[in-house]
Parts: sequence; C-alpha cells; structure tokens
Amino acid sequence: MSRWLSPLMAFCLSFLLITTLAPVVGIQKDRQLDFWALWLVLMVVLALPFAYLEVALVKRAKTTALQALMNLTREADVSARWRIAGWLAVVFMPFLAGALVANAGYTAAHYLALPMPDNILVAAVAVIAVAASFLPRLILAVVAVVMVLISLVCSHIFPISLSAWHMTAFQFSEWGYAVVLALVSTGLGLGIYAQTSLLQIKNTEQATPSAVPVWIAQVLAVVLFGFFAVQAQIPAITVLLGSVAAAASLLQLAREQLQQRQIAVVMQWVILLLPLFTWACMAIVLVLNTVLMLWGLLICLLYAIFVGWLMKISHLRKSLNFAQETTYNLWRIAVRILSPLAIVIAMVAVVLGAI
Repeated sequence: MSRWLSPLMAFCLSFLLITTLAPVVGIQKDRQLDFWALWLVLMVVLALPFAYLEVALVKRAKTTALQALMNLTREADVSARWRIAGWLAVVFMPFLAGALVANAGYTAAHYLALPMPDNILVAAVAVIAVAASFLPRLILAVVAVVMVLISLVCSHIFPISLSAWHMTAFQFSEWGYAVVLALVSTGLGLGIYAQTSLLQIKNTEQATPSAVPVWIAQVLAVVLFGFFAVQAQIPAITVLLGSVAAAASLLQLAREQLQQRQIAVVMQWVILLLPLFTWACMAIVLVLNTVLMLWGLLICLLYAIFVGWLMKISHLRKSLNFAQETTYNLWRIAVRILSPLAIVIAMVAVVLGAI
C-alpha cells in the first residue's frame, strides 16, 4: 500500500487545491476548451518534467528536499544561498495548508450559514488540521480520498449549474493561471511526493516508477474537476473535511523536514503555525491567494534554474536513468529553458491579472 501513498496524495491534493483556486482564477463554472487544452499541454511540458525533477533530486541526495539541498549545493559548487528554495518550500507548505482550510472553510460557511464569524470557523478548522497532523499519513490519505470521492458522487446527485464546453478568445492572464494549475495546484516544487515515497525511490534504479504514477494521478484529479463544482451543503462539507486531511498531511511533511534539519521545537511551531493561521484574517484572503500563486511559482522557478543551469549534467542523468539519451535531453530542455521561461511569463500574467 505504501507505494500507492504518493499517487493517492497527488490525486487528493491536486483535486482539493484546484477546487480551492478555481474561484480565484475564474474557472469554477466557465468550462473553456481552449484553457483546458492549454493546461493539458502544460501538464506534459511542465508538470511531468517537474515530477521527474523532484524524484531525481531526492534520489541523488537520498534524503528529503530541505536536507537534500545541503548536499546538492556542495556537489554543484554553488552558493549556499540556493538552499533558500528548500526553506521557501517548507514554509510554503503550512501556508498552502492554510489556503486549503481557509477557502474550503469560507465556502462551507456560505452554504451552512453557521452562527459564527467565518474567520473563527477557519481558525477552528486549522486547529483540527494541526491535531490531525499527528495521525499516520496513510489514514490522512485515505480520509482525503474518501471525501473527494463522496464530493464527486454528490456532484451527480445534486444538480450543479455548469456552462457547456466552449471556445473563447485567449487572454494573457489565462497563461498564468494555467501554469499555476499545472505546477502550484499539483503540489509540485515541494518535494512532498518524493518525501512520501523516499524508501521506494532509494531502492529503485529508475525515476519513472515513482514520477509517472504521481503525474497520472494529478491529471486524473484535474480532469474530474472539470465536471465538479461546490454548489450544495454536502459537497461543501466533504471538501472541507478532505481539505483538513490534506492540510494535516502538508503540516506533517513540513514538520518532518524541520525535525530532520534539527530546528528547535519552538521555531518549528512558529514556522508551521504562523503561515497557517494567517488565513484566518478574512480581510486579506484575496491578497493571500495571489501571494500563494506567486510564491509557488517562485519555488518552481528556483528549482528549474538550479537543476537546469547549476547542477552537473552527469549527476541527474544517473538519477533519472532514462532508457534513451534522447529522453534525457528532452527533459533537460524542458527544465532548463521551457520551465523558467513559462514560469516568468506566468508570474507577470498573475500580477497583471491581480491588478
């Protein structure tokens, strides 16, 4: 069962994150064929190479992302400042957890009409997520899967109003949002799937058995989302419960990395709780969602530059162990040239879209 833990997490986290960000990027009900076609291309060109990138880094260093960068920067003979990518990712994980519980909490509050302020509900749900982070990872993954499946079933029981699939004129902001959905909404750049399957990765000669199942799970999650929307009480509740389980998993993974770096316990909880509870401030949620997208893209950009331009070619070739040299060359072009260019353009598009 442990070998399926990473794909299960990838499926749940991707589905819940896109459910979280869909209203922000304006794709909750408007099903645009051109946008989703662009997203599918980016899943192949950006997300798949990044799935391999994460596995390759962990396979090379034989440890989780934050700890791995200590070894990898030494091997590449580059400044220790590049380790900031790992720290940005670790702090981003509780921030991402906060986004999950906050956006799902505000949606649930809308449909349930609870007699309490929305921010109090979000804070209470965040506390539950912190407590749940001490549960076994497999239990959290199973809970998240069950809640997502119930949500999908409910979308066929309760009528939802979705527009018909249609073509629209391309807008520059759509590029940014499509890249966000391909990278940030799939949880890439954080190394969490490689961290979850660390033992399997270390004992497998090739990266494909670890990277491809995760990528397939991410694609499946977003495809299913194309036929889903939260428009009733029960889906709102199940999405909230699934978000709590996913947020708890993110907190657990971040805490594990901080413990491996032997960070003081008090500092660990500051790093975990401060980004998480920031989302309880309802007045700045829109700003936080923009920060979320830009922060996630920045992490991916730093990793793409580090891997594509600073690491030695031979190191990751051995870790990936592709059957053909052509496949490795295509992967390297995607990481070294296409990914940084696409991410920078996406960051500009997100900023312009937020103005």
